[in-house]
Amino acid sequence: MVSSSIGSLLTLLLPLLFTVFDPAVAVKHENFKTCEQSGFCTRNRAFADKATAGGSSWTSPFNLDPKTISTKKGQLTGVVLKTLPDGAAPVRLPLTISFLQSGVARVTVDEEKRQKGEIELRHGSPARKERYNGVQDWAIVAGLTVDQDVAGTTEKEETIVQYGPNKSFKAVIKHSPFAIDFFRGEEKHIEFNSKGWLNFEHWRPKVDREQKEGEPAPPEPSEDESTWWEESFGGNTDTKPKGPESIGLDITFPGYEHVYGVPEHAGPLSLKQTRGGSGAYEQPYRLYNSDVFEYEMDTPMTLYGAIPLMQAHRKDSTVGVFWLNAAEMWIDIVKAKTSSNPLSLGIGGTTDTQTHWFAESGLLDFFVFLGPTTKDVVQRYSELTGFSQLPQQFALGFHQCRWNYVTDEDVKDVDRKFDKSKIPYDVIWLDIEYTEGKKYFTWDKDNFPDPLGMQKQLDAHRRKLVIIVDPHIKNEGNYPVVDALKTQKLGINNKENNIFEGWCWPGSSYWIDAFNPRALAWWKDLFAYKNFVGTSPTTFLWNDMNEPSVFNGPETTMPKDNLHFGNWEHRDVHNVNGLTFVNATYEALLARDDPKHQRRPFVLTRSFYAGSQRQGAMWTGDNLASWDHLEASIPMLLNQCISGFSFSGADVGGFFGNPSKELQTRWFQAGAFYPFFRAHAHIDSRRREPYLAGEPYIEPITQALRLRYSLLPVWYTAFHTAATTGEPVMRPMWYVHPSDEAGFAIDDQFYVGNTGLLVKPVLKEGIETVDIYLPPTETPYYDYFSFTPYTGSGKTLHLDAPLLGHTPVLMRGGHILPRKERPRKSSALMRWDPYTLVIALDHNGHAEGELYIDDGESFEFQQGVYIHRKFSIAPSSPSSPSNKHNLQLKSEDLHPHPGDKAYK
Repeated sequence: MVSSSIGSLLTLLLPLLFTVFDPAVAVKHENFKTCEQSGFCTRNRAFADKATAGGSSWTSPFNLDPKTISTKKGQLTGVVLKTLPDGAAPVRLPLTISFLQSGVARVTVDEEKRQKGEIELRHGSPARKERYNGVQDWAIVAGLTVDQDVAGTTEKEETIVQYGPNKSFKAVIKHSPFAIDFFRGEEKHIEFNSKGWLNFEHWRPKVDREQKEGEPAPPEPSEDESTWWEESFGGNTDTKPKGPESIGLDITFPGYEHVYGVPEHAGPLSLKQTRGGSGAYEQPYRLYNSDVFEYEMDTPMTLYGAIPLMQAHRKDSTVGVFWLNAAEMWIDIVKAKTSSNPLSLGIGGTTDTQTHWFAESGLLDFFVFLGPTTKDVVQRYSELTGFSQLPQQFALGFHQCRWNYVTDEDVKDVDRKFDKSKIPYDVIWLDIEYTEGKKYFTWDKDNFPDPLGMQKQLDAHRRKLVIIVDPHIKNEGNYPVVDALKTQKLGINNKENNIFEGWCWPGSSYWIDAFNPRALAWWKDLFAYKNFVGTSPTTFLWNDMNEPSVFNGPETTMPKDNLHFGNWEHRDVHNVNGLTFVNATYEALLARDDPKHQRRPFVLTRSFYAGSQRQGAMWTGDNLASWDHLEASIPMLLNQCISGFSFSGADVGGFFGNPSKELQTRWFQAGAFYPFFRAHAHIDSRRREPYLAGEPYIEPITQALRLRYSLLPVWYTAFHTAATTGEPVMRPMWYVHPSDEAGFAIDDQFYVGNTGLLVKPVLKEGIETVDIYLPPTETPYYDYFSFTPYTGSGKTLHLDAPLLGHTPVLMRGGHILPRKERPRKSSALMRWDPYTLVIALDHNGHAEGELYIDDGESFEFQQGVYIHRKFSIAPSSPSSPSNKHNLQLKSEDLHPHPGDKAYK
């Protein structure tokens, strides 16, 4: 029986096994390029402006030679010819369009001369001559099988290929000028080069334009060559041994007003215009992984990571593109509104989002996703780049960090005070000061004389330790780690192919080249328990500064003409560099355990690329203890999640500065709903562990933490979904309600997984109420804490949100969610506690939900050792569907494995 006194929502117990902020603190803009200071960005924008100014008289110089076209076994190949203004032989650009079994199309364009090595490098550079084609080795793990049944028909002016599910997708490849239109059914959704902005800077020898005595003056260049051959910034000169090699392409989403993704930026979820329009940015969105501390809000400025995946959404339709390229990249966005009637003044018209992508080097290598749903796009992308890691369960608990806990006794004291205050937590973190002189794989013998004893105390309550290891290795004598790095030639080299020396936290440093297989083997060995003395199976890792951050380098990173394994220039691999380092650490944590008893590694990274989601968690870097940084954290994390990287968080409380008690409390209340939940603080900030908040703030902070722990079954189940389908753990309104246009730009409230939990954190100072938007629907919502029912009306709901209370959370009808009620000191101590099912009935008296359980640490789930149940409830009598007092609850095994021990 279901009691009507709680408005059709019930709980069933089932034993299922001060902001003190210096306004002078701000990002140092002079350290980072604008588009005007970037040669290839300026050139590509100018190329687009020239094409636009030319109007109908503009002709793109790129044409697909019909004689070269071949379509067989799921691939179209051909040669795009670039016509040169001086009448020279056209540049040959090999084209491959692969139509994958998943329904994804892949468009790749290379450059024949570079591909064959038929170019000359300047300055005697040992760099590779080809365009970099190795990003796939790091970012792509599956999904590249072509559909060999796909065929095309070529006519005089175009080639048409039907592909995808039931051949419902169509690519129309236009020959002259070269362009591609992508259709779903009979409707066009994506256009490549429809504006004629394709730009492929081919190799050419440098012409000496100095007039020599007695000789005629050389001809004036037809293009601006000022940044072709070298470029200086921040005291560094990029020698550009391969000359100009950038690529640009316009991609239009006809009928789509909203685009999302391309993290990481501190701006709204729905991406803003960058050229013209009200409220537009002046700069393109930039993707160039950088150490941007004290970053500012509402800007397209680059941050620590790059995922070049963009999704476009309109009512009931989502499409997307992903550029597999690891070089520096910029993206312009213009939203062009067209009226169906010239007299309508824009009313009733449609909006086309026109984007312009340009990268400094590498291949034009785009994957095209035609949906039709957001789930389809995310799942196809995740099949390519890998699903989010299923983390150990402890990693979903609360992490306490600061720069730095100064001694092992300090760590133990913090641990005891959490227990005394009855505040749960799972992990305590050590920043760089635990080392001896910032030498990784060492311990400060004075301050951390007994690291294993420290961990023994933590392990008494099944807690873990995370320590930091960065990619820079201190250049100091009598340090075996740097000696091995140098003698075995495992570091990144400078342009002369000698080991690169730069400056970071330790001072003079070298950097491991994680592209080198021998470096990976060496790195694994360093983490063996016998070598990294003081670590244990409860020690896990934090990889910071892996953009890489080089304090005395251009834009606080490496020179672009540095060389990696295989003599690839750093410019080619910059954005994927952080992924390779985390990959090395992830593999090292696997290798330190007995292969028969391996635990899932936990690694936190600051720098990331497409595919980094396979290896661990990320956080949004060095944020500030300010209300705008709290507010920005929600859209930043939503963009991460819809871009395939769900295990994401922001430093609770803000890294720089000292939060007010109000801000700290609100941040804990919001952070309890981050997928990755960690508090962190700068070395100059005041201590602010939760138990130091004082009255009356300690109570709401503690309640926020306990709420997180009670919902760990929800979080773990949501992460299992992300790890198997790619669906995000945090979901924006448009993802859950793809038909509701009023929700497409909302980025201050979100759902948790597929549980129906709708969260609206308080993100502004002095606010005690919130307005939460509910979509138009018959389905009721319920207050998570009071069970008060509300009905969605397509309008905002005004809710109380007292500071000394809790984050407003609603539960959408039709869902069942699992939770645990008993407060414990850590997640592991909750393992054998009973589960409670919270059931929120929809307007027809139905609800369903899932629960996923495994051992929370090993890989045995891959052999079927897990429990995955589906719960459903409905009126017991089909003839009386509205009778909510006689309901039947059912439990179904979603993945039955009768022979597995979990089911005996």
